[in-house]
Amino acid sequence: MSIELEFCGATGEVTGSLYVIRTAEHSVLLECGLIQGGRAAEERNRDPFPLPIEDIDAVILSHAHIDHSGRVPLLVRRGYRGPIYTQNATRTLCEIMLPDSGYLNEKDAEWENKKRAKNGKKPIEPLYTQEDAENSLSQFESVRYDELVEVVPGVTVRFHDAGHILGSSIVELRFADGTHTRTLIFSGDLGYRDAPVMDPPYRPKHADVVLMESTYGDRLHRPFAETMEELGSVFEVASANQGNILIPAFTVGRTQDLLYLMAEHFDEWGLGDWTIFLDSPMGIEATEAYAKYRHLYGVKLFGPDSHLPDLPNFHMTRTTEESMMINQVKSGAIIIAGSGMMSGGRIHHHLKNNIWNPACHLVIVGYQAHGTLGRRIVDGTDKIKLWGETYPVRASVHTIGGLSAHGDRQDLVEWYASFENRPPVYLVHGEPRAQNALLEHLKSELQAPAIIAERGQKIKI
Repeated sequence: MSIELEFCGATGEVTGSLYVIRTAEHSVLLECGLIQGGRAAEERNRDPFPLPIEDIDAVILSHAHIDHSGRVPLLVRRGYRGPIYTQNATRTLCEIMLPDSGYLNEKDAEWENKKRAKNGKKPIEPLYTQEDAENSLSQFESVRYDELVEVVPGVTVRFHDAGHILGSSIVELRFADGTHTRTLIFSGDLGYRDAPVMDPPYRPKHADVVLMESTYGDRLHRPFAETMEELGSVFEVASANQGNILIPAFTVGRTQDLLYLMAEHFDEWGLGDWTIFLDSPMGIEATEAYAKYRHLYGVKLFGPDSHLPDLPNFHMTRTTEESMMINQVKSGAIIIAGSGMMSGGRIHHHLKNNIWNPACHLVIVGYQAHGTLGRRIVDGTDKIKLWGETYPVRASVHTIGGLSAHGDRQDLVEWYASFENRPPVYLVHGEPRAQNALLEHLKSELQAPAIIAERGQKIKI
């Protein structure tokens, strides 16, 4: 049995997940993620795929986040016509997120071409369009958790709950030739043990090779009770300052966590004094998807027989006009808006209208990749540029690390410890500092044969 795994993305970085699995006769893409983190990094999305499109027989996605799924429309645009296997809730979320990504690509190209026209340069094409994304959705194949599906002859896939976001999966791939069987387990993105909404990740017992994310391999999340106290204190201080609270949040996962926690701590945090806006059309659709698939997790996020979060002062603003009206509110608004790393979306308009105000509070509740506006703000920049205009950063900036949808070092080590046979584990989806720290802990605590994966590296399973 000859099985080869090639690492093509999310090696030494946390975006652009992409791996190629080759058997004697077939090739499968595991993940097809978008590279994020500034213009130079994102330009790599236009590079050729690591093998000819016509050689790809199937695609497997662990979950809907764009750094794992966001190049699927490009793959289809370039000629891929095969199946794309993923968990059924993930397919629903991709129906929301991929067209939105295509729309943003079109807007980015439009903005860039205006600048190019002024300088006499040739226009560029968007990476892919909203129509490309919508066309790709017909190739998705929905799979339930724990259902066994053959993706190509001799290769089966089974998805297990990863506890990261709705539909997120640990991918179990089995290879059989009638004589031998080999098992590859890919962690996908693993959830945090104290996640407000999602269930804990499934823990496999056996594998021949493991691919494991390492996003927070160098840190321990603070105790969840302390995170709740910190959030409560932000609302208390902001109320005294009589300003607005801006929360740039990932529209899938973090937004629903926040809404649940606000409902859970509504009286304790004095939220009755605020007006809560979910200013994100995609976040609204994603929240409706969480309502549709509420059977996949145990927390009561919604009211009885309702698709709305259980909050009395909650407003969803779908249209641009509704979003613009929020900017007339000078005090008492909690505004949850995308994007989570502040690389685009409606949060830019709210930053423009609030970031210069000392009474404003900016609450960072998720990972901020290198090269993003969010990372620059977290690192302490005193000014930002939006649409060619410069704005001073006078708002109070709070980084709430305990709300991560990613497991910390303890979660990752304990997840790997569930493997009774201590298989080789290759670390992906992490920056070097996090990967090196996790590598040392895996080796010292569990004597694990751990390796940091490198781009272009090929291994035999």
